[in-house]
Amino acid sequence: MPRKVLIIVGHPDPNPQRFCRALAQYYAEGAQSGGHLVRVIDIAALDFPLLRSAAEFEASSPPPTLVDAARAIQDADHLVFIFPLWLGTMPALLKGFLEQVMRPGLAFAYPEKGKPGFAKTLLDGRSARVVVTMGMPALFYRFWYLGHGIAGFRRNVLSFVGIKPVRESLFGMVDGVSVQKRKSWLVAMRQMGETAS
Repeated sequence: MPRKVLIIVGHPDPNPQRFCRALAQYYAEGAQSGGHLVRVIDIAALDFPLLRSAAEFEASSPPPTLVDAARAIQDADHLVFIFPLWLGTMPALLKGFLEQVMRPGLAFAYPEKGKPGFAKTLLDGRSARVVVTMGMPALFYRFWYLGHGIAGFRRNVLSFVGIKPVRESLFGMVDGVSVQKRKSWLVAMRQMGETAS
């Protein structure tokens, strides 16, 4: 069954030669050939302010430049986040983007004032794939560092707003692998795109 797929490219550098953009392109091509509807948001092309207070986060809507992105997230069936690992987690620009679009009223709802309870998820029924490139071996990041940055993203952002299941694809030693290895990764991305998984 066709799905609405939203690919969010989280590399802050707009250079089209970044491997994250090739991964996004191949996933998009696979999804389109699988009959899915595909939309791509590249955060490097967006201009938005960073949030600086809880009041801003809770009381205001996203800036005009991100209203369409917030709607695209709400409209998607499957989200794909592609970014490089920087200092063990996502780049700050991607985190700033998520803080803007995963706000109360858009991605989750606080309990009614004065009533006990947990936040209500507003993005149930959506799945996600997190695709991360890194300079270290992927197995080392996963088992020595316990994938802490990605685990936090999965648990504290995606699961918190109701997105599940969340699958991961980690590509390590990206600057040192062979051209053939990179090609095999791109083929794998196209195959994942075909099934929107």
